[in-house]
Amino acid sequence: MSGHSKWATIKHKKGATDKARGKQFAKLIKQVEVAARAGGGDRESNPTLRTMFQKARAASVPLDTIERAVKRGTGELEGVEYQEVNYEGYAPGGVAVYVEALTDNRNRTATNVRTAFAKNGGNLGASGAVSHGFERLGLIEYAAAAGDEDKVLEAAIEAGADDVESDDDGHAIWVAVENLHPVARELEKTLGEAEGVKLAWRPSLKTEVGEGDAATLLKLIDVLDDDDDVQTVWGNYEISDEVMAKLG
Repeated sequence: MSGHSKWATIKHKKGATDKARGKQFAKLIKQVEVAARAGGGDRESNPTLRTMFQKARAASVPLDTIERAVKRGTGELEGVEYQEVNYEGYAPGGVAVYVEALTDNRNRTATNVRTAFAKNGGNLGASGAVSHGFERLGLIEYAAAAGDEDKVLEAAIEAGADDVESDDDGHAIWVAVENLHPVARELEKTLGEAEGVKLAWRPSLKTEVGEGDAATLLKLIDVLDDDDDVQTVWGNYEISDEVMAKLG
C-alpha cells in the first residue's frame, strides 16, 4: 500500500508540474508573439522581444517553437491573432487590481476573470474603476548582481530614466513609455542585458493589507495567474514581512 501511495503521489506531482510547465510555455509564446508584432522580429532592436526570447529559452521552450512565434507575430506565418484585454476590480482589503490578458476569446477570458474575483473575496469593476490609481510606465528590471544601488542609480540617470527602486531582490528602473526601448539600450552598455523590459502599471498609492485579508488576496492573485489568458496581475497592495512570515 505504501509503495502504491508513493507512486500515486509522484504521479500527481509530476502531472501538476507538467500542467504548470505547459501553462508557462503557452504564456511565454503569446508574449513572444505579441512583442514581435509590436516591435518587430529583430531582437537587437526590440529589447522587449529579446527579454521574452531569453525567458522562453530559460524555461526550456524549444528554439523552433519560439522562432515560429516570432514569425507569427511579424506576419511571416499565419496564426491566431491575440487581443489585449484588461480588467479592473477590487480584492479583499480594498486593494485595487489591474489584470492584463491576451486572448482569442474575450467571452471566455471575461468569464474566468469575473469568476476568480467572485470566488476569492473580490469584485470585478467597470473599465476605469481602478486604473486612475495607476500610472502607465516602462519598467526595466535588473537582478541585484547587476550592481549596488549607487551604480545602478548613476547608470539610470545617465540613460535618461525617471526613477529607480532598489532592494535586496534587485532594481526596478522606471521610465516614460516612449523612452522604454531607448533607455533599455543605453543601460545595456553599463549594466548588461536586463532581466525584464516591459510596460507596467505603477500604483500611485499603496494599500497596507493585514493578515486577515492577505491570504485571500494572494489566493485571488494565484487563481488569476493560473489562467492561460492572464499575463500580468498588478495591484496596489503592500504586505509586511511579518504578515508574509505568518502566512508561511
